Amino acid sequence: MRRLSFGAAIAVTIGLGVSVSLTSPPGLLSFLDGIMGGGIGAEKSGSGIPFGTHGQKLDVWRPARTDGRPLPVLIFWYGGGWVKGSRGAYAFAARAFARQGYLVVVPDYRKVPDVRFPAFLIDGAQAVRWTRDHARDFGGDPGRIAIAGHSAGAYTAAMLALDPEWLRGEGVAAGTIKAAVGLCGPYDFYPFTAKRAIDAMKGARDPQATQPIHFARADAPPMLLVSAGNDADVGAHNANNLTTRLRALGGRVAHIDYPGLSHENVVMAVSVPFRSKAPVLADSVRFLRENMARPASKEPR
Repeated sequence: MRRLSFGAAIAVTIGLGVSVSLTSPPGLLSFLDGIMGGGIGAEKSGSGIPFGTHGQKLDVWRPARTDGRPLPVLIFWYGGGWVKGSRGAYAFAARAFARQGYLVVVPDYRKVPDVRFPAFLIDGAQAVRWTRDHARDFGGDPGRIAIAGHSAGAYTAAMLALDPEWLRGEGVAAGTIKAAVGLCGPYDFYPFTAKRAIDAMKGARDPQATQPIHFARADAPPMLLVSAGNDADVGAHNANNLTTRLRALGGRVAHIDYPGLSHENVVMAVSVPFRSKAPVLADSVRFLRENMARPASKEPR
């Protein structure tokens, strides 16, 4: 399978006469996704909504048409090595899941060097609390909330799914999360060797407490861990090791590896321009449907 990169999206966008100096590669991909039909069937129903206690904001997306029944909810955190990224640039991912019938919440979070661990987890937990409290306002079912993310965003999703401390700190019951999807996330990366990990986790009193694998437990929500065979940024051992640990404990976990993809390719495959490269969206949606297929219920408090 041919390797793709965000650079490919940039090249195509340049060919279309769009300036690349004012936006990010994911933002360019969202632009391409939009002009290739990615926005058909999805709508943004909330933009720049404040949440939490540190000036965070989030966007809300939903299907353009529904049957009136409450929608399952997905919170999606983007990647960027804990140092970059924005909710608006990942509209392509939000639209993709919204078109599949989900109310999608895309939160921003504080980043290095302004903050270190665990600030981005606190922001993540506050996004879950906001979603629990407000999903119904946008047609969502607060009794069916799943979480997902790519790269550093997958780290947040895994930590919130496995370590109940973060949700508990925001007054959210661990059972609020029904399923989690991690796309090329770091789950077992101590001792720290990459500069971004060193910077992000600097000052943690117990480095092991930064590791999702340290909190693996049998009663965690079902997890789908996705890895990429050509991932030079986050090694596939992260998903392999966490999968092995969860299975040994009796946890519910699925692992999918895409041998021909790179770290960036996995999230790019969610978009319309690159969706034919791998069934990342279809596999993720199938997993979510299998693990959230129950009627709406009163949300846990």
